[in-house]
Amino acid sequence: MSSEEKRKLAARLQRVAGQVGGIQRMVDEDRYCIDVLMQIAAARAALARAGEILLESHVNTCVVHALDSGDPTERREKLDELMRVFRRF
Repeated sequence: MSSEEKRKLAARLQRVAGQVGGIQRMVDEDRYCIDVLMQIAAARAALARAGEILLESHVNTCVVHALDSGDPTERREKLDELMRVFRRF
């Protein structure tokens, strides 16, 4: 991952952390449930986007390297790993 990608990902994760802190405050303040749920949905979407950024970086670096390596074992391992991530993500 490039330093610029890493910086953007770190900034996004800091925003997500701030959103989660805000959600906790909303719960502590007994805010309206729907408002809290909407903030949870926003935090989940932001976290999912962070995952997409990281996945794209992984594919463009580690997976491409494995595919270009010519090593069938390394290629299979990276593809299997990628499929496991897709099933969870």
